[in-house]
Amino acid sequence: MTRIAVLGAGKIGEALLAGLLAAGHAADDLMFTERHPERAGELTARHGVAAVDVPAAAQADVVVVAVKPQDIAPVLAELAPVLRPGTLVVSLCAGLPTALFERALAPGTPVVRVMPNTPMLVGEAMSAISPGTHATDDQLGVVEKMLASVGRVVRVPESQQDAVTALSGSGPAYFFFLVEAMIDAGILLGLPRTVAADLIVQSAFGAARMMRESGDHPVILREAVTSPAGTTIAAIRELEKHGVRAALIAAIEAARDRSAELGRAAESL
Repeated sequence: MTRIAVLGAGKIGEALLAGLLAAGHAADDLMFTERHPERAGELTARHGVAAVDVPAAAQADVVVVAVKPQDIAPVLAELAPVLRPGTLVVSLCAGLPTALFERALAPGTPVVRVMPNTPMLVGEAMSAISPGTHATDDQLGVVEKMLASVGRVVRVPESQQDAVTALSGSGPAYFFFLVEAMIDAGILLGLPRTVAADLIVQSAFGAARMMRESGDHPVILREAVTSPAGTTIAAIRELEKHGVRAALIAAIEAARDRSAELGRAAESL
């Protein structure tokens, strides 16, 4: 069994560990680093996975870096002297290019960049992966198999990772924002908050499942709900009048630009 170490056991790091355990990985083949001893103890008690230091984690076959982008410099400085040649490094750090890792680590180190999202916490992540200069197709397959334990995986060129970050990396927040607004609308219309929340959350869940299972274009599914002179078309007219579509596109472009900006800043580390 492949030995996997997760550097940084925050929410995403813990979600990955839990997914790997659920997929059949033995706890003895997993390890993690965590700078807060209390948090480390909680995770070990909860999952049975050992907390280790960076030199011990570097002995794994796959080292997953799941720290915040602003914390990457000291982590790489500690990892570089102890990483074994050929060890696969997987970055879950938003905005950080594979070139950053390749410069900091030994020449020839295979690096795979991943943009996951927070539904990993419930086993429904959407992760996009991109190889660095030295990562092989087989190593991409290892990463795909690992991430399949917590959701779906797609391969993209690294040049598209900023767009992925804007679309699916930040995407759950857009849905939460929309659901929040719809719940507020329900309250405005006289519904109790709990009833409004149940109505909208289940509607969102069902709509997502319809899109996944039917394979139909969203326009087709929307038109099936939109009767002539009915309630839905009246609502759609207001959404278009207020520029909701244009605002959403502009928001995602802004997120893409910010991701690219973070990547450029990381290049100076």
